Amino acid sequence: MKTQELARTLRECLKTTKKDEKLGLKHKGLILRDFDDSVAKEFIQKAKKDLELCHFYKDNGYDYKIPEEWFYTLYYCGLAILSKFGVESRSQRYTALFLMYVKEKNLIDYDDEFIKRITVYLKKGEESDVDKREEARYSSSIKIESVRERYEEITLLCKKAISQTEDIVFSYKEFKVPKELLD
Repeated sequence: MKTQELARTLRECLKTTKKDEKLGLKHKGLILRDFDDSVAKEFIQKAKKDLELCHFYKDNGYDYKIPEEWFYTLYYCGLAILSKFGVESRSQRYTALFLMYVKEKNLIDYDDEFIKRITVYLKKGEESDVDKREEARYSSSIKIESVRERYEEITLLCKKAISQTEDIVFSYKEFKVPKELLD
């Protein structure tokens, strides 16, 4: 998605969720909130806990649960970053889109791969960890060889995401939602 289209999509999402909140409806997108750093730090803790669950699941033969925990480790990192901007998300799609946008605008230093892994693709043939998580979760398999084969690689990737997220969250830099995304 091009930067202008991305900005338009995010602006519309923020506008819609603000309207929904005023009408007393639960939003399903992004909304601005007054967060302090404790929210971002809690999301990092949650990401670390999910990564710990991967070890437990691997050691106890629950391979089908591991892709879900990998995904949520990366997703909680994304939510931690959004909370630094004062943004609450209730949408995997919009979380990834917001991260893409602020990355393209050089507002964060965060690997594209982490964002791609939590991106929700609508077209057939485009796949992310969202699809792998769903495949593992909804298939009949308990033990999944591909999960075991990639365990060290993906676990290391998740650790790198947590580290980069901590660099962002614990920095003294002030993060603001770009003006072009606001009404």
